[in-house]
Amino acid sequence: MPKTHNPKPRWKIRFAALIKLMLVTIMAIVIAIGILLGYLYHKSLPVADNDLNSRLLDNQGGIIATFSASGRSYEPVQLKQISPLLVQATLAVEDRKFYEHIGFDLKGMVRAILVNLKEMDRAQGASTLTQQLARNLYLSHAKTWTRKIKEAMYTAQLEMKYSKDEILQMYLNGIYYGHGAYGIEAASQMYFGKSASELDLAESAMLAGIPKGPTYYSPYNHLDHAKKRQKIVLSTMVETGNITQQDADRAAAEELHFKPQGEHQSSMSAPFFRDYVKNLLISQLGISEEQLDHGGLNIYTTLDLHAQAAAEEAVTQGMSPQSDLEAALVSIDPRTGYVKAMVGGKNYKTNQFNHVLAKTRQPGSSFKPIMYLTALSSRTMTGLTTFNSEPTLFHYDNNRKTYQPSNFGGKYLGEINMQEAIAASDNIYAVNTLLKVGAGNVITMANKLGIVSPLQPVPSLALGTSPISPFEMASAFAVVSNGGKRMPPVAVLKITDAAGEVLYQAPESSGDQVVDPAAAYVLTHLMESVFQSGGTGSRVSTLIKRPVAGKTGTTDTDAWMVGYTPELATAVWVGYDKGRKILTLDGHRAAPIFAQFTEKALENTPPKIFPIPDGVITAYVDQETGKLATDDCPDKRLEVFVAGTEPTEYCAIHGGRQNSPEGNDNSGKRSWWSSFKRWLTK
Repeated sequence: MPKTHNPKPRWKIRFAALIKLMLVTIMAIVIAIGILLGYLYHKSLPVADNDLNSRLLDNQGGIIATFSASGRSYEPVQLKQISPLLVQATLAVEDRKFYEHIGFDLKGMVRAILVNLKEMDRAQGASTLTQQLARNLYLSHAKTWTRKIKEAMYTAQLEMKYSKDEILQMYLNGIYYGHGAYGIEAASQMYFGKSASELDLAESAMLAGIPKGPTYYSPYNHLDHAKKRQKIVLSTMVETGNITQQDADRAAAEELHFKPQGEHQSSMSAPFFRDYVKNLLISQLGISEEQLDHGGLNIYTTLDLHAQAAAEEAVTQGMSPQSDLEAALVSIDPRTGYVKAMVGGKNYKTNQFNHVLAKTRQPGSSFKPIMYLTALSSRTMTGLTTFNSEPTLFHYDNNRKTYQPSNFGGKYLGEINMQEAIAASDNIYAVNTLLKVGAGNVITMANKLGIVSPLQPVPSLALGTSPISPFEMASAFAVVSNGGKRMPPVAVLKITDAAGEVLYQAPESSGDQVVDPAAAYVLTHLMESVFQSGGTGSRVSTLIKRPVAGKTGTTDTDAWMVGYTPELATAVWVGYDKGRKILTLDGHRAAPIFAQFTEKALENTPPKIFPIPDGVITAYVDQETGKLATDDCPDKRLEVFVAGTEPTEYCAIHGGRQNSPEGNDNSGKRSWWSSFKRWLTK
């Protein structure tokens, strides 16, 4: 009988098929991984945050700051410029096997998966430094599977394209250490006032522990938490063999000397101006945040770094660092509208709100010149127009309402003219003026000068009760300084992309003549009296050694000094954020800040008098009668007028030979003195 072939057991056949399937699957996976790795190797990484950052340039082409999502304010340092102790501390606490793995800690990942399964949540991670770097450079911190997959891809690419030292260097230059400090150099300077290369063991362990929780482990916020974290870092360094237990104990016991919070100034210049420009770019000029962060743009601005440094110094010296009192300063070139300096607050690191743009502050008496300009422009009043400064109950709205202002300190001067009212900041004269020229006309004038904040047509408008931003006030006074010609405020001149192509060019403007030049000059002449004897700005007159005009302003919560020279129009504001009342001493801070800034900013510019335009008449006036002075008038003064508003009658009290108004003598020809002054100012 022939032998029969026993078929293989079914289970063996199935087993063999399973083995083949597994081998094919493994081979397919290996091939797929190989293809993926090859693809990732040849595929370019996304533009990192520290690549192609856009640059903010001053009016000389110097770099003010860079725009980046990280907000980095220090240039990256080389790995060899970082203390080895800091490197060891960081690796010990963040990624012990950094130089051994391929970007992923497989054992740690398995451990994390088991914990997460037990907790039924993504409660634990196992991110290596390379994974953290990939996330910081290219991704958000959202805990999604899509982000995890992208993170793994970018991690693999980083490991393939960079050496371990390069990855570690990028990590240490980009990690966040709290309080706006990105990168180890910024952190070392902020916390200890020294370079990252100079950090000792105790300082290194302290800084290495912060990135785990920059707020929670900040020594400024929670010193006890920071010290506990420092000890954990030191213990891990002992475990990894970097230091001995004795070294760790000594470091833990070392008293660390932190720089006072807020004392360290970021290397980024003009931070408030930077934020202002960024908002302009995004909201008005069509530049996206993505372009700013990664587009390599060059943003050419009007900022004058010399003037900016003078502004920052004046604010710092004029304010107390211990007080909550805030300050703001903005300065504009009246001839061009260029923003030259901007300080939005006392300390950017502790308060990023830009008070220069705040439209909630009452300008007080600094608003009065706008009202007087309305009166001069309409020829309703002159500098000699008088009102009686005394307690007055004003009736308005067809006598249906009343308003009774008072002068500061209850001081009333009797019959005074406009120049005296400006110098003394008389409130009674101001309200009389508003009611004479009309609140609606004053609002129209303010709008012409560039004020867009809503103004209420009530008698108290004369005293500056309608809120206006310091930026608007500086812009408005710039028009007066520029002879009534308004140059639109400009901060950005040009934007180019990474290839040098022009994306934006500020339109050229010859300005708009919104105010009669003669009226603007007469107001300037009157406002110069603020810095003369008896004026509210006289206490800083010795600090300013050049022609200057301006006006102080004080309310219960705000103090102002707004003024100008032919080259700069500047607004200074002082007050509290929460509307807290200012003290008398606080109210006197604005004028010295203005004076110090103006002199320092223009220290290389020769003093220049305000140019006298056509349509201005000068005449000697008898102080007692307000009429044209004669040779025998004992108290006469040279006054200026808008042509056609000068006095025509001569003083009859003192007798004597009559003089002719300068610039408008009996023959209709200008006097030699007037002609000489015009030539001098051209």
